[in-house]
Amino acid sequence: MKDLFTTGKAAEVCKVSQQTIIRCFDSGRLEGFRVPGSKFRRIPRHSLIKFMRDNSIPLDNLDSGKKKILIVDDDAEIVELMADVLLRDGRFDLKTASSGYEAGMVTQQFRPDLILLDYMLPDINGNVVCQTIRQNPEFENIKIIIVSGVIKPDEIDGLLKSGAEDFIQKPFNIVELTDKITSVLAMN
Repeated sequence: MKDLFTTGKAAEVCKVSQQTIIRCFDSGRLEGFRVPGSKFRRIPRHSLIKFMRDNSIPLDNLDSGKKKILIVDDDAEIVELMADVLLRDGRFDLKTASSGYEAGMVTQQFRPDLILLDYMLPDINGNVVCQTIRQNPEFENIKIIIVSGVIKPDEIDGLLKSGAEDFIQKPFNIVELTDKITSVLAMN
């Protein structure tokens, strides 16, 4: 369980902008401290909880200690298989989406640590989703693994260049999937 939050992480938990958290910190409405010798602010867990209660912000988004994963695929069977495996694993909180548009909406609200992204969605392809996420500074820490059955080796390079951390080919081995997720989440 996290005991100390950056302003970015506090903003994610409270579902407000980082600037709002910084203003509340600087005005004294949110208690914390500055890292000595830098401009960085840190907020202890108890201060964040107090701030959330004082401002009627639900505590349900406070870190459960589990990593948040968004599964984006239009194939319901694949989504069900991945969700079943990851929920049984016990280390993850999950949300799902079946289109690029829905993925954007869920990403904004859920703030996943990792997105398992189907390359061929009905409304958009994986490259565009990767680039869109990478262009938004609020999402800079989100990791992306592209999942696809029909893809050429040069397209994999393009996906990695557009912002994905890794790629897994359908059909995939469940152990390989969880190993990739674990190693990508360990990246800094």
